[in-house]
Amino acid sequence: MAGSALLDHFSTLKAPRQPGKVLYPLPEVMLLVLCATLSGAEDFVEIRVWGREKLAFLRSLLPFKRGIPSHDTLNDVINALDPALFSDCFTTRVEGMREDAPDIVAIDGKTSRRARRGEEHPLHVVSAWAARQRLVLGQQAIGTKSNEIVAIPLLLERLHLTGALVTIDAMGCQTKIAQTILDRGADYLLALKDNQRSLADEVDMFFQAPERSCGDAFETIDADHGRIETRRHWVSHDVDWLTTGRRFPGEPRFPGLRAIALVEATVERNGAVTTARRYFLSSLPIDPRMLARAVRAHWGIENRLHWVLDVVFHDDFMRLRTEYGPKNMATIKHMAMNLIHTAPGKDSLKVRRKAAGWNQDYLRAIITRNAQ
Repeated sequence: MAGSALLDHFSTLKAPRQPGKVLYPLPEVMLLVLCATLSGAEDFVEIRVWGREKLAFLRSLLPFKRGIPSHDTLNDVINALDPALFSDCFTTRVEGMREDAPDIVAIDGKTSRRARRGEEHPLHVVSAWAARQRLVLGQQAIGTKSNEIVAIPLLLERLHLTGALVTIDAMGCQTKIAQTILDRGADYLLALKDNQRSLADEVDMFFQAPERSCGDAFETIDADHGRIETRRHWVSHDVDWLTTGRRFPGEPRFPGLRAIALVEATVERNGAVTTARRYFLSSLPIDPRMLARAVRAHWGIENRLHWVLDVVFHDDFMRLRTEYGPKNMATIKHMAMNLIHTAPGKDSLKVRRKAAGWNQDYLRAIITRNAQ
């Protein structure tokens, strides 16, 4: 059955219940939650109602001999699944959907404001985003944003990254993270900011020195809603001064460093002009045009993943509070995101999600299309 094929990659998951008392097999629970989430359901009460209305459709995919479980049962099962194993199964599943050609992989974190672990911290999930295919490759759930430095290497070590260019914001600008990326057969492009203050100041002085020649800048212009943004991109491969003869012990030395880069953005809006400069470190000898493409691709994780989770999947309104429930539902939403992105048609993701809820044939096409 197509539903079973789709969930084959999750066969290592075990139902956290006594075998003799299992009335609703785990594959059925998982298929129900995924299909309902694809179709617009946003909590376990809505998932149960959707399942009762679509039982005939679900039985065309899996037996569902005992029908649809209660919302309490759904809650208990999702809360109890091993989130690390579930996330690993998701990563394995996505590998079958990826293209062979290397991609730009953006790493960034997002906080689900209402999904709290206890009462102190909301859930924070670090995700890997394949920019060209617009696929979530994997995720690592953590308690707070400050733990991203620990979470990023854990996520990287689970991904197939050979030949990719991995982009991370300033939080991930760490020598150990850079080395992890190189060890995975990839290259890095790391934003350089206040967390490496002395190094950022040196790179800033380098680009401002009048005797330095970095060649012509590559320029892009965006204009919308009365706002004009001009971005100029420079790259220098003169990095020997950053890797040898440093001035004091312990100064950060990034492994495999091949280029430093500057992006200067000038924004005109309502007669006011502002300018911001951002710096980057790269292990790939990129040129200004490729720098522009990589920086723009990194923004895609905000515009095409985090924004969609908030606006289309209403992620910030998720109210799960238990230890594993928020983490596992984050993985399920990432699964749904990938399925919607690869769904047939040119409609927006919001419209595709509504179509999945309205049209069983369209939902079946999404499920069976990705069942190989």
